[in-house]
Amino acid sequence: MRLITDLFAYCNARIPRWNTISISGYHMREAGATAVQEVAFTLSDAIAYVQAALDAGLAIDDFAPRVSFFFACHMNFFEEVAKFRAARRLWARIMTERFGAKDPRSAMLRFHTQTGGATLTAQQPENNVVRTALEALAAVLGGTQSLHTNSFDEALSLPTERAVKIALRTQQILAHESGVIDTVDPLGGSYFVESLTNDVEQRAWQYIEKIDGMGGAVAAIEAGWIQDEIHESAFRIQQAVESGDRVVVGVNRYASDDEVPPEIQRIDEAGVEAQKGRLRSLRAARNQGTVDEALRQVGETARGTANVLYPMKESLRAGATLGEVSDALREVFGEYHPSR
Repeated sequence: MRLITDLFAYCNARIPRWNTISISGYHMREAGATAVQEVAFTLSDAIAYVQAALDAGLAIDDFAPRVSFFFACHMNFFEEVAKFRAARRLWARIMTERFGAKDPRSAMLRFHTQTGGATLTAQQPENNVVRTALEALAAVLGGTQSLHTNSFDEALSLPTERAVKIALRTQQILAHESGVIDTVDPLGGSYFVESLTNDVEQRAWQYIEKIDGMGGAVAAIEAGWIQDEIHESAFRIQQAVESGDRVVVGVNRYASDDEVPPEIQRIDEAGVEAQKGRLRSLRAARNQGTVDEALRQVGETARGTANVLYPMKESLRAGATLGEVSDALREVFGEYHPSR
């Protein structure tokens, strides 16, 4: 929390138009969270960040307009659209009613979306082109501000150039040929989408209230409760796939034994060695005494109450690596390990 509040304060003072933080639900969804859980856990994290900033003396409308979010988009098309719509409603409600924000920008849930990595299959990987296109369309119809489309071969390796180009063209076809970007909230008013949005909102709010009752997101994480909820959801999904109740085309239905493996990305060892060489050259050329002093200042500031972003920036300017700066912070703050 210290790093987050220092980041809010630093950016407000020095780079006020910078989007200070992207509060992520993507990793939780990929780990097995449901759409409702993704919304609830992400917004509960956001509540914790905002409260920490307020406790540090920041004014809500000084930092909240630059807060943004990062969600996944999975395969249940209408549920995903409803999820994004419900998340916007909930965030506006939280910011205005709970935190008393006055600037309309503080209540805007601005978000980036990435299509679901966990929905991609190693079997019949070309099917993933269709999956990614449907997920991208749901994200656009749900109102995302920016979008990442996964490549079809990412269940096998880092993507090839060909797969990346298809992922890019998927976005461009949606943007320039489909017409879906010409209308704000095009599914608004649909009885089904509106009903589903209300349902996601209500169930996510119940989760948020439960987390509040536990003392907030930090307490819920430290107790292992959020992790347990995600694990249980992931287990139920896997059970449904294995039983066939949840169809995954090419995996548990319409499978084929005569697949031709696609070309996959091979990591160039020469490139790895070249990067190691650049790092060695950086360390050889820098003034190690200056770096050591700058890193010492990071640790000293972290032990106190001053804003740690300033000495972090000076360390990087002196030639310290990101890993070295992180190590200096770990020495003071430690490293989180789940209790179970």
